[in-house]
Amino acid sequence: MKRISMLLIVCALIMSYGNLKAQGEAAVPFLLIAPDSRAGGIGESGGGLADNSSAIFWNPAGIAFLTGSEFGFTHSEWLPQFKLDLFYDYATYRQYIDDLGGSITASITYMNYGEFVRTGSNDPTPLGTFRSFDAALTLGYATKIGNDWGLGFNFRVIHSRLADKPTEEEQGKGVATSVSFDIGTMWRPEHLEIPFVGNFGNRFSAGINLSNIGPKIYYIDQAQADPIPTNFRLGFALRPFEDEFNSLTLTADFSKLLVDKGEAFRGKIDTTKTQKRKEFYETLFTAWADQPLREELRDIVTSLGLEYWYGIPSEFMFALRAGFFYEDPDYGNRKFVTLGAGIRYDMYGFDFGYITTDVFKGSENHPLNNTLRFSVLIGWGSVTKPTQGFPRGI
Repeated sequence: MKRISMLLIVCALIMSYGNLKAQGEAAVPFLLIAPDSRAGGIGESGGGLADNSSAIFWNPAGIAFLTGSEFGFTHSEWLPQFKLDLFYDYATYRQYIDDLGGSITASITYMNYGEFVRTGSNDPTPLGTFRSFDAALTLGYATKIGNDWGLGFNFRVIHSRLADKPTEEEQGKGVATSVSFDIGTMWRPEHLEIPFVGNFGNRFSAGINLSNIGPKIYYIDQAQADPIPTNFRLGFALRPFEDEFNSLTLTADFSKLLVDKGEAFRGKIDTTKTQKRKEFYETLFTAWADQPLREELRDIVTSLGLEYWYGIPSEFMFALRAGFFYEDPDYGNRKFVTLGAGIRYDMYGFDFGYITTDVFKGSENHPLNNTLRFSVLIGWGSVTKPTQGFPRGI
């Protein structure tokens, strides 16, 4: 048990995803945590690769190019620098159904904040204990709309339980439930002839994913509602080299939060009034132009990755990964290097991802430093076809 403020935990999570703070502190930031070890090892970039069940998070349209079934599970001790009992779990499942012409998908996301001792504001005497967590259940569908295009949709139920009773004189509980949805598309051409370079058919893909589109969430009353972290992601993946035993893949993602920054950002805050945020259907458009163009470009997060595989697909392979994540200093200042490795044996796969900020001066004690992720996946029933795209990652 921990005698520690719930506010400290939430602030720590927001610090680890600093762009949320710059954007007006959107609620339920756990929805933006990169869930799987593989993408975590390549700079948290997966919007253009998206070739396993974790594509539910990165870009559900990538699953349109896959067949068979797959189960995946990731576990991570979160924010290790704080030495708290936080952990993050992510489970996924995808199933291709020929009669539906595509795959159905599901995922469960769970962020555990642990058990806390409840005390009064001015009295340290314990009044009881409570547990805190955030969770989300996602259901989706992905299908091809042509040889080169995939389309994917997700629907999500979000449940946040920060406290089971109100604080002092406030009404309601620290419990909230909301919904959101995602829509993604991917272009993975069967034939892509580049002059003087060669044919990159099935070795290049580009994807767009709009995730966490939905209404604001509130714990006490609607007047205090905060937006959920609606996110735009543009991703690319390119395999410049591949032979019988080796392959090299490059990835790049560019993402931007589409939430209302609030009046405080614009310097017009009136502390005597409740600050009303714009609705999600408005910010899908206005969040691109609520500041000068130069600032909008600085607000974009960049993720780069490199993945090398050696082995025989469907038998035994191992992978080495590296990546780089960058966020502008004025918009969160997250920057770190990622490393990773993985193996595939028959229908089983194991991946490992690691985050380090030690290479950047002054970032040694960043909340994300030394974060480890471990993933296991089991895939069966897939049919290897050239149109599946990047089969070594499956």
